[in-house]
Amino acid sequence: MASTICVARIGAAHGVRGAVKLWTFTEDPLAVKHYGPLTTKDGARQFEVTHVREAKDHLVATLKGIATREDAERLNGLELYVARDKLPGTDEDEYYHADLIGLAAVNAANEPLGRIIAIHNFGAGDIIEIAPAKGATMLLPFTNAVVPTVDLAGGRVVIELPQEIEGDDAPTLT
Repeated sequence: MASTICVARIGAAHGVRGAVKLWTFTEDPLAVKHYGPLTTKDGARQFEVTHVREAKDHLVATLKGIATREDAERLNGLELYVARDKLPGTDEDEYYHADLIGLAAVNAANEPLGRIIAIHNFGAGDIIEIAPAKGATMLLPFTNAVVPTVDLAGGRVVIELPQEIEGDDAPTLT
């Protein structure tokens, strides 16, 4: 199966005619209407967005074949995917999370540190999670200083481990 990217998550039903709240993970939220059919992760179900409009912090979407509130409620929490090749190309120094996951992480001397297993964003920027061969995973900021080189063709990223992480000092108790 071709590589797929999660582009949206269905939320609660909206109204009584089968519309759903839709949270998108794309630069242009309304682009989900133009990718063609969206599928579940396993590819077993397919959905076509027939109408979409912006709401306060999400979209309200109508999906082909979903006509009642009950049908819409059954989709709550479902993630929707599109084939990687249907998405636009990226600019230099811009990457899809799916392109980074699985890459080898090495230091400047090309010594292995582990593999990227996830990309997180808790609101203050992207964080890469690296799983070493042994031991606990590392969470590092995905910045040019920490990740100066991303070599997609070579299947690796170069990591400059920070010398000191702010907040490392133990608090003083009085």
